[in-house]
Amino acid sequence: MLDLQLGELTAAGPEGVDDALGLVDGFDGALAHGFARIGEEPAAALAALAGAMAGGPLGERAAEAVDKVIAGSIGDEHLAVLAGARAALTGAVHDALLTRLDTALHRERAPWEPAPATGAVPSGSAPATGAELPGNLLAGCRAWLRELAIAGWRGVDHDVVAPSDQAIEALLAVPALRGLAVLLDGLAAELRASCPVSTMDRLPARRWGDLWTRGVLLSRSGPWHGGAEPVSGRLLILGADVHEHATVVRVQVHGILEPAGGGPARLVRTGVAAAKVDTIVGPAVWRLVSGHPVLLGALAGHRALDLTDMPLLPGGDLVWHDDRAAAGEKADPFTTARVLLGAAQAAPVPPLDRHPVRIAEPVLVEGYKIDGGTLELGGSRITLDLDRLPTGTPLTPELVAASSACLGLVRWDGRWLLQPLAVQATVKKKPVTAHTGDWALGPTDPKVVKAEAKAGDAVAVLRERAGRLLRK
Repeated sequence: MLDLQLGELTAAGPEGVDDALGLVDGFDGALAHGFARIGEEPAAALAALAGAMAGGPLGERAAEAVDKVIAGSIGDEHLAVLAGARAALTGAVHDALLTRLDTALHRERAPWEPAPATGAVPSGSAPATGAELPGNLLAGCRAWLRELAIAGWRGVDHDVVAPSDQAIEALLAVPALRGLAVLLDGLAAELRASCPVSTMDRLPARRWGDLWTRGVLLSRSGPWHGGAEPVSGRLLILGADVHEHATVVRVQVHGILEPAGGGPARLVRTGVAAAKVDTIVGPAVWRLVSGHPVLLGALAGHRALDLTDMPLLPGGDLVWHDDRAAAGEKADPFTTARVLLGAAQAAPVPPLDRHPVRIAEPVLVEGYKIDGGTLELGGSRITLDLDRLPTGTPLTPELVAASSACLGLVRWDGRWLLQPLAVQATVKKKPVTAHTGDWALGPTDPKVVKAEAKAGDAVAVLRERAGRLLRK
């Protein structure tokens, strides 16, 4: 449990992490400059990246790709190798950090099982799914990402961003490629909002480098998530992580699956999402995902869920189907964590998901003290990630500060962070428990209910207006 190993977790970082991230920063600096005319410093950064690959499977190809880029011959295959080299570095950092976290938690993690080799994979195919994907659409994405690399972030303006629109629209029409479409749409939106990028004082170079890298790799061979296996059993919910942005809301639920017929308990996730507008905020965002009443009812009512043939991806993600779940008995998340979390087996991490920012491991911490935004336990400290607390829940920074038990996610963003998903606290000498999913079926605080009634139902109004437009 984290409450026994906090000092081990937050000790000096694994050896080599800073060096690896320094190489990533060097590549991102070259990408910001652009590959059209490589100067001495960006060329040295690319050479250092290739040097880090020496002795590995990408060694010779990375060196060749750097030579070609410096010479001005920039092909899709060269950019794919450079993106692969960058992903290998962030993946190595991820592995070192996750191993540190698993050790501190005494958590067992299932090994990743590679898909059976089926021979060479042609560009534009999806080896993990076996689906035939339109290679011309993937080629269009690669062309735009190549133009971004040539121009560099500092050279991006509206004329550079505009060609992405057609490619993204075409991708959205292919279900298997919608993940790539959303990724590229997000990158294009950020670039468009920042244009002209040359006037920005500070670039989000690491973030844009991450998005560019993943886009290049996915547009090379399509989705790599692998096939899903149907699972049945009891899902015990630990908490909900609500991701709320201007145009989308996503609820990611973390839980423990007890498979039917026996077998070890497994840590799993599932998520549901919906498009939104920036005027829909607070508790109203839950109404956008109201098409999943069984899942939302379990969150709000603290109930277990009985699953039947729910698809489970190799990385531990349930592909949610509300009609394959039924509400079960009451199941307090804190009790679930105290009894089952320590022995639950963690899922393996798919290769393309190996990145430090994707670390989000559920933990239970008890008997601590909170000083400002820092949790202290046994002489060791970890920063609380309060910026991730969603606005549409009863879980507030004040309750976190008054708490004595916390269910949360351990993350890494240059340092270890703890994101609360639920707390047990004492307020005015009375015990209080708050979870991020408590208002999944609507707020229960009378003041919030009254304020919402006064403000009106923005979701209903927008749906009615959209219906009118569609009827015309």
